[in-house]
Amino acid sequence: MKKNRTSILHRPSSLLNKRILITCGPTWVAIDDVRVLSNRSTGELGRIVARKCKAAGAQVTVLEGPVAEPLKDRSIKVLKFSFFEELAALLNKELKQRYDVVIHAAAVSDFQPEQRFARKISSDKKRLTLSFVRTPKLINRIKKMRPKALLIGFKLESDFDHVSVVKEAQKLFSAGRCDLVVANFFGTSGYEAFILDKKCTLLGKVKGKHELAGVLVNILKQKL
Repeated sequence: MKKNRTSILHRPSSLLNKRILITCGPTWVAIDDVRVLSNRSTGELGRIVARKCKAAGAQVTVLEGPVAEPLKDRSIKVLKFSFFEELAALLNKELKQRYDVVIHAAAVSDFQPEQRFARKISSDKKRLTLSFVRTPKLINRIKKMRPKALLIGFKLESDFDHVSVVKEAQKLFSAGRCDLVVANFFGTSGYEAFILDKKCTLLGKVKGKHELAGVLVNILKQKL
């Protein structure tokens, strides 16, 4: 993995009037008409990036999942979703419009129950076995609908080393046709992330979501 030694932190510019779509937060998949499966995403990173993009002059739309602390900013358009199908529908609708950048940071459900029960499953059952199937990869649809948009994909893992970073990033560059990939994880010292381009050149290694958001915005200023 080659490291780009050109500084990306000191290029003054703005994102004035650039249209940016950001997805963030968890997605739900239904088990029955009461219970859902979710994940631990808070949507915090998406909110931080949205505010920094807005401060740089961009027109920002956020698709936000069921988070505990929703984005509250009248200058940013926020569209809410809870379930996987709702996020898919929102993406299809929004991508019919022009966007210069799509930052797909939502923690999208990878699996869903093969069978959804129409009514609440009885709690009297001593054992319950569920079978799961893969959900469609929403990120793979984005470039098909908006081929000229700069697409940033995210890959969250329990841990990363340099070899696995490249391996996982290559999947998103190939299938999702991403322009940048953020490989992020929670290490021993907290949140860390690698930012890579299509050649798997390391554009930055950061610690903390605020630092990551700042670096991403500066990269966008450079590329747009």
